[in-house]
Amino acid sequence: MSGSLSLLAKPSAFLSFSPSSDKNRSSTSCSTTNHQLAKQLAIECRRGSQNFLLRHLFPSNSVYGRISYGSQISAVMIQDTSTITTSEEDTEHIGILDVDTALHPFKDHFQYRIKNYMDQKTLFEKHEGGLEEFAKGYLKFGFNKEDDGIVYREWAPAAQEAQVVGDFNGWDGSNHEMEKNQYGVWSIKIPDSEGKPAIPHNSRVKFRFKRGDGLWVDRIPAWIKYATVDPNAFGAPYDGVHWDPPPSERYEFKYPRPPKPKAPRIYEAHVGMSSSKPHINSYREFADEVLPRIKANNYNTVQLMAVMEHSYYASFGYHVTNFFSASSRSGTPEDLKYLIDKAHSLGLRVLMDVVHSHASNNVTDGLNGFDVGQSSQESYFHTGKRGYHNLWDSRLFNYGNWEVLRFLLSNLRWWLEEFKFDGFRFDGVTSMLYHHHGINMGFTGNYNEYFSEATDVDAVVYLMLANSLIHSILPDATVIAEDVSGMPGLGRPVSEGGIGFDYRLAMAIPDKWIDYLKNKNDEEWSVKDLSWNLTNRRHTEKCISYAESHDQSIVGDKTIAFFLMDKEMYSGMSCLTDASPAIERGIALHKMIHFITMALGGEGYLNFMGNEFGHPEWIDFPREGNEWSYEKCRRQWNLVDTDHLRYKFMNAFDRAMNALDDKFPFLSSTKQIVSCADEENKVIVFERGDLVFVFNFHPESTYDGYKVGCDLPGKYRVALDSDAWEFGGHGRVAHDVDHFTTPEGIPGVPETNFNNRPNSFKVLSPARTCVVYYKVDESLKETNEANLSGVDEVLKVDAPKKESVEESTILDAHRAEENPGETNDRHLASVDEKLRKGGAKQESIKEKAFVVGKTIAASKLDDPEVEETKDE
Repeated sequence: MSGSLSLLAKPSAFLSFSPSSDKNRSSTSCSTTNHQLAKQLAIECRRGSQNFLLRHLFPSNSVYGRISYGSQISAVMIQDTSTITTSEEDTEHIGILDVDTALHPFKDHFQYRIKNYMDQKTLFEKHEGGLEEFAKGYLKFGFNKEDDGIVYREWAPAAQEAQVVGDFNGWDGSNHEMEKNQYGVWSIKIPDSEGKPAIPHNSRVKFRFKRGDGLWVDRIPAWIKYATVDPNAFGAPYDGVHWDPPPSERYEFKYPRPPKPKAPRIYEAHVGMSSSKPHINSYREFADEVLPRIKANNYNTVQLMAVMEHSYYASFGYHVTNFFSASSRSGTPEDLKYLIDKAHSLGLRVLMDVVHSHASNNVTDGLNGFDVGQSSQESYFHTGKRGYHNLWDSRLFNYGNWEVLRFLLSNLRWWLEEFKFDGFRFDGVTSMLYHHHGINMGFTGNYNEYFSEATDVDAVVYLMLANSLIHSILPDATVIAEDVSGMPGLGRPVSEGGIGFDYRLAMAIPDKWIDYLKNKNDEEWSVKDLSWNLTNRRHTEKCISYAESHDQSIVGDKTIAFFLMDKEMYSGMSCLTDASPAIERGIALHKMIHFITMALGGEGYLNFMGNEFGHPEWIDFPREGNEWSYEKCRRQWNLVDTDHLRYKFMNAFDRAMNALDDKFPFLSSTKQIVSCADEENKVIVFERGDLVFVFNFHPESTYDGYKVGCDLPGKYRVALDSDAWEFGGHGRVAHDVDHFTTPEGIPGVPETNFNNRPNSFKVLSPARTCVVYYKVDESLKETNEANLSGVDEVLKVDAPKKESVEESTILDAHRAEENPGETNDRHLASVDEKLRKGGAKQESIKEKAFVVGKTIAASKLDDPEVEETKDE
């Protein structure tokens, strides 16, 4: 049987068993009898018999499973004679096997995990009213208004006694002792006082309980909706905060969710470090000052990092302590709602970086504080080595536990419904999918690496449930998986036997670029290798491509711009002087690397905040090693806002390539054909949709009359040109030229065509440039000029009210001459004339930067090292 065998999560925590060696099992001791019974249960599950498995003691309307927590195998029921109705036929036909026939040898694995998924949903339907109702745990657990009081519930089966304490009772819980039911849930109802809640809004609360050794400890409630820390006390622990604002203070959403785009163009952002000032930015400042920038650059989606509360700021938000709490560093939950609503008003969808792969190991302010040495079925986490991630120094969830499933699934619903997020990017999925967590694993693509005893089926089933829930609540949700392993089926629907993600991150692409920038000179770049790596992804499973994300920006690494230009960024970015060879090369390759990644690497695109304009240096969160400085934990927007600095060129190109996808939706097109990877000339030619892309990576050679293949016959013009003046280029390609195709070979016989394309046309391809061509619709000849004028407005590089630039870049066809015989040859003279007249001064085009509220004038990097570098 492929895959780790485990029993279904039952009402209450449940112990998971594996048929693999003892070292892979939970360290919780089990008697031989219990282990043999669990093994028999697993065998029965494999055979399809449900009569022996899953018999229930509790009534169907119970919120909690009626389980004796004293039993090592307490989820085995002995009185309920009902059976799960899942049939063998339900799992016999698996759609994913039709998509990829090479998966047929692993049919047993797919049947097993599908059966576990379906059986788990059946249990939810029987005992909780269904998956969606089960995921409303936040309406029962934590602090909730019920009738004339506040009811607080907490699952803590290991606690011997419990109280609720806080500002409302002077931190004396003697009058607020809680009661424990037989399922490990503590509860208390605190009546209103004089018509007002006994626990005031925005007051501190904690869960106090006695451990098995008699020691009393205070913990932040697991389902707390807000947590804060005293900013004036260094290293102070967080406090839970009862968040229930009155109607007058509660934020009400005003704008609907924007429609799901054909392809997501994602702007990955961290609110805290989004300010140009060396401090933590707020949700409202981000909404008012940064969101307009994102919109201006034609992104359609914002992905927010570090939303869930995390006590250690430098963890980048990945060591979560309070899963239902918006990080208080940037404001209140109402402030976060304002941000999301503002994004929706701008037509931007908002994704949340959700961390369900692990949890902070903090005891005083994290979920780990509820682990006091109890067995796995009474804890959120696995026990022993299985419950600890060695590299991340964090705790690992027991996805086979009923209450863990309630907690995590409810967490997803909470963010979707309470805050109106439009989807999620799941972090650390590789760690979830395998018992080895991907540590020291070099995945080769061999299918045996994905479907074996190393596969954590409990986690796979949880992800299937999560995706099913998300798309049930919000059918247009966008859900992305961060997985480096490339597991087949991760991005296929649950109904086919897949795990259900809409997209996976193309994580190999940034690694390839870093390898080239670190280890190869320009002459060693292989266009065949690059094109192969950019297109190497699973058919029918969509990817989000990116050249760099936050991972490539953290301390110890460099952004692509800094790799390319390094210290010259401190002194060579002024348009008032000629660009050095390093700056020329850096800006040219920065544009090419990001654009070919977008155009060829996936069905969506992601960029990390600031990289669109080549933000220099690195990210370094305040820590002891840098004397708790925020200097490198911010974004220097002044660089791109300053008109005479070259950062504006990279930003303008980023804006233009996003706009190109708006006008010609190539990212969502399934037509992707690489017709030429010319190793000798270092040219890549490909089609995406009906656009033709020509990338010349040669450091020196310009090719006049370079022949490129295409599918459709007709007339082509320039749609986007990285060498245009307004992108910091030299304007060598004329935009008012018509390129007419020539038929190649015998129609319908690819081997007689040019590069297997039935038509071709010739172009001018300067060194280190990329040019995109679109086919002119001849049927609209009479209205073509008007249409192109409208396109030109849509794709304008400048923001509204900016001064006009000398040359427009995208679809600059308003001066086009209807002359079929015109070629690039005729325009070489005019290009040379422009170069003689303009020279390097063309780089200082007077172009007002788009800034929210004001124009910031700065002439250098906002860094004390700049003065020293210039002096040198």
